[in-house]
Amino acid sequence: MNQWKASWKSKLTRRLVLPVVAATAILGVTAYKFAGPTRAAMEAPAIEPTAAPLDGDSVGALLSLDQAMETLAARVTPAVVNVTVTSKTSEHQAGEDDDQPSEQQQQQQSPFGPGSPFGQFFGPQMQQQQGPSIEHGLGSGVIISPNGYIVTNNHVVAGAIDIHVTMSNKEVLSAKLVGTDPLTDLAVIKVEGNNLPSVPWGDSEKLRPGQTVLAFGNPYGFRFTVTRGIISALNRPNPSATDRHKPGEFIQTDAAINPGNSGGALVDARGELIGINTFLISPSGTFSGMGFAIPTEIVQPTVEKLIRYGKVSHGVIGVSISDITPDNAKFFQMSKASGAVVSDVSAGSAGAKAGLKTGDVITQLDGRPVTDAGQLQMLVSQKQPDDTIHLTVVRDGKETTIDVTLESMNKDSGTKVADNGNGKGRWGLGLADLSPDLRQQVQVPGNVQGAVIENVRPGSSADNAGLQPGDVIVQVNRKSVQSASDVAQALSSVPKDQDALILVWSNGGNSFRVLHPSEG
Repeated sequence: MNQWKASWKSKLTRRLVLPVVAATAILGVTAYKFAGPTRAAMEAPAIEPTAAPLDGDSVGALLSLDQAMETLAARVTPAVVNVTVTSKTSEHQAGEDDDQPSEQQQQQQSPFGPGSPFGQFFGPQMQQQQGPSIEHGLGSGVIISPNGYIVTNNHVVAGAIDIHVTMSNKEVLSAKLVGTDPLTDLAVIKVEGNNLPSVPWGDSEKLRPGQTVLAFGNPYGFRFTVTRGIISALNRPNPSATDRHKPGEFIQTDAAINPGNSGGALVDARGELIGINTFLISPSGTFSGMGFAIPTEIVQPTVEKLIRYGKVSHGVIGVSISDITPDNAKFFQMSKASGAVVSDVSAGSAGAKAGLKTGDVITQLDGRPVTDAGQLQMLVSQKQPDDTIHLTVVRDGKETTIDVTLESMNKDSGTKVADNGNGKGRWGLGLADLSPDLRQQVQVPGNVQGAVIENVRPGSSADNAGLQPGDVIVQVNRKSVQSASDVAQALSSVPKDQDALILVWSNGGNSFRVLHPSEG
């Protein structure tokens, strides 16, 4: 028995000794490593002073710029708020409403349709509770008056039952919804307070590409972030394919903006509010150098109406419009590519009652020049129903004035704003008569007459013009056509070295397209 105990004790001793020895060895090595540099340091010569920083005079411009940006950021940041929303939607809406998506929807859907590169700025904190009707979202806002009025995006507060804002000093305030305008994606909320920090209005009409801008917001929940960039472009068109009534004219900037920036401020070098950050273009839904903001030319009048009336009523003419381009200007006897051409007039609309016709080119509204379709759309959308506008119209090369009394957009039963039509090349079309069966198959309304496109030869002028099977050609060179033979005859009569202008019904609206002569 004693022999067994001695043997067990010897084994236990060996097991305990090995870790201790290992630890001792480690400590010994560590001590050596610590001791080594210490001895080396004692023996090494003193470290010489490093190179001096650049002289202030040589980098004075950069230092002045930094100081200016710091001053600007310090001035604007207190007026930018974090907006936290609790919203309630039905189970049906939770699955289909792009304006207020759940976290899963945010990853899979875009507010501009499935697979679209247009990303939404709703914050990453968007979550859906166990009850499918309760959601939480995060966005941004900007205080525009000392008594607490705040501008944000409609999609940030859509369906809200509870809204709170966090100030830059971390104070949390309860906010009430004043009004929303889904068409422009703008909303106004209000907090109680006096002498609150605010941002003054700027004039977006005076902006030029290349100007310095700063974007403020709460990307990914990182509150009160500021980024710097320039204005990349102006007057970008409406990207929404679901509602062509939505005005465009967006400001494009490369100032970094990401999900959570929705409703945040875009300011110029003077600290004036020139836009409200709204969406970005990105395959991944994150910053890729292309952010877009609603210009104050649209924001300010919309906000003023929301504060006064709680809602906005938009007037409409009831026509489809597209741009006058260098390609199609000569067909409308225009000396320059400026204006908006009427491509369709809705029956019974305000435009029809006023006498507008397909092919009219609108060059002025109330004496203000109209450069393109997007600008005309924006100007009209800011008018009220029953307002009378004075349009300067060029018809067959002659200028005239037409007064239009606008109707409410809610009464407009589906007039679409046509996409811009640009094309290259010549013909390459397969045509068919618009028979009752074919009309039903491609869902063409009964009032549309012409020839349906059955096929388009790849690489042809028709292909380059964006024509597709199912489109209906209703005019050739400003003359109506009733059948495939009419279209074929009209196109064959066009000289080989000349372009052809066609009016095409496609996806519920008309647009003018130019077919260019083939090269060789």
